[in-house]
Parts: sequence; C-alpha cells; structure tokens
Amino acid sequence: MVRRGPAGHPARKGQTTRPEPNRESTNRGSSGLESATIGETTQPARRDGPNGHDATQPQDLPPSSGRRRFLRFLLGFSAASTLGMIVAPVVGFLVPPKTQGGGGGRVVAGTLQDIPANTGKVVAMGGAPVIVSNTEAGVKAFSAVCTHLGCIVDFDETVRHIVCPCHDGHFNPASGAVLSGPPPAPLAPVALAIEGDEIVLIPSGS
Repeated sequence: MVRRGPAGHPARKGQTTRPEPNRESTNRGSSGLESATIGETTQPARRDGPNGHDATQPQDLPPSSGRRRFLRFLLGFSAASTLGMIVAPVVGFLVPPKTQGGGGGRVVAGTLQDIPANTGKVVAMGGAPVIVSNTEAGVKAFSAVCTHLGCIVDFDETVRHIVCPCHDGHFNPASGAVLSGPPPAPLAPVALAIEGDEIVLIPSGS
C-alpha cells in the first residue's frame, strides 16, 4: 500500500506523515472558551471614599450645614422684624385712627383735653381723613388730604403749621390757606361743633 503525503502526493521515502488534528475537538474547545468568556460577569470596582467608606453610599451632612441653615433663618427673621418696625409707623401715620361716631353721621373727634392749644391731630370721618387743630382762633377742622398730590398732612407743633410730609407744603391751621410749597389750593374746611368738652365733626349735608 502506497502512503500518500499531504495534498494527496505520495510520501517520500523516509518521510513521516503527521496526523491531522481533530477539527471537531478543536471547534468544541473554542466554543467552550467563548461560552466561559460570555458567562463571566465583571464586578464594578469599589471606590473607597475618605476614611475607608464606600464612596457610593451617602455621607452624613457636616455639622456646618445645620449651622448655615440656622444662620439663614436668623437673618430672615431679623430682616422681617426690621421691615415690620419700619412699615408699622408709616401705616399708622397714613391711616387715621377711628373715632367715635354720633347720630346723623356726626363724629366725635375727641375732647378739648385731647387737643390742647397749638396742637392738632388727624381723625377719620366716614373713612375720610380730617385734621383738627386747636389754634388761637379756636378749634378748626379741614380735610387732611393735601391739594398737591393727595398725601395725608399732619400738624407740626414746632412751626405750628399743618404740613404735608411728601413735598413740604405748609398750610395755615386756622384758615387752611397755603403758606408755602407746591400745593395749588387751600385745604377744604370741615364743619364742627363744641358740645360740652367734645369736638364733634359735622359732615356736609347733615
């Protein structure tokens, strides 16, 4: 029997033939290797944070965070209190106090002891501000709305004038006439009566 070499050629004398590897077993080995590779799972690398803690775990907030929140609360409370102290006097000045009502729409502005000589105060009559002054010519009452831009006037005991705080308009407390400043017209008069020691304002048309 003639032995043939690779590619079907006869084997030369003295030449040994090598057995061909089993292709089926080789393929099986490769498939097993691929299966083993696919089946492997990689574990994510653990990242250690400071002091050996896992960096993926939430850390407790530092104490300074709570202090910052407390300081912000104190600052907000202080600002609100300061604003309230500023606004309250302004509202009290612009909104005249309520007065005791009488029959037929008549309003008791106070007593002669409440408004001594050379003083005055703003009261409300039917929702409208009225300034009542005790002058050398007697007790007088006028609309407390400035004829310039509608600000509420007040009595200045230093100069003994009715003064508008917005643009420094001055009025005569006995007549309501303009003394200085930008107001174009005098204050509108309001009728009143002295009943005993009470100062009673009388709305127009009563």
